[in-house]
Amino acid sequence: MAGDNALRFGPLSESCAHLCVDMQRMFAERTDWCTPWMPRVLPKVRRIVAAHPRQTVFTRFIPADKPGDGGGTWKRYYERWASMTIEQLGREQLDLVPELAPFVPPAEILDKHVYSPWLETDLHRRLRARGIDTLVVTGGETDVCVLGTVLGAVDLGYRVIIVTDGLCSSSDEAHDAMLTLYHGRYGQQVETVTTDTLLRNWA
Repeated sequence: MAGDNALRFGPLSESCAHLCVDMQRMFAERTDWCTPWMPRVLPKVRRIVAAHPRQTVFTRFIPADKPGDGGGTWKRYYERWASMTIEQLGREQLDLVPELAPFVPPAEILDKHVYSPWLETDLHRRLRARGIDTLVVTGGETDVCVLGTVLGAVDLGYRVIIVTDGLCSSSDEAHDAMLTLYHGRYGQQVETVTTDTLLRNWA
């Protein structure tokens, strides 16, 4: 799905922020969580960040320190993905990809240990303090951390703009299914547009 040719609920303003989800080295480089076509969407994401660096918040997924850490099913998760713990991965792999890192500051970084950026953080309070009521979402993965970001934003009442050519996943099938879901099932709360359409409509 390429994305709509217009924002159905009007142009964007200073009340809009950009949440760029987990564009990190550990997903871009040769690891067990590599997202092969992240490089394909990176130029699109960079255009948005470059146009609105002060409105951008980069989230970073922070895995467990060592295998078996975490509560409940996360303990089993990090036993399965022992290679992606900080102990084995190396802390430098948590960094933003080099193409985006220079934008911090003025862009901000928000660390999280789960898929959703809303559960362990003060993100909602920080955004509301700045008068933000609309969120542009890019990054990865479409069907995992982006999904957690979008559904939480919808529950909190934000207008959500998904940039269809600024998302990536390691599963083409799941990516396509999620774009169909975002576009169809959440049509009153989620808009899907391309990078070009977004930038034309964000002053």
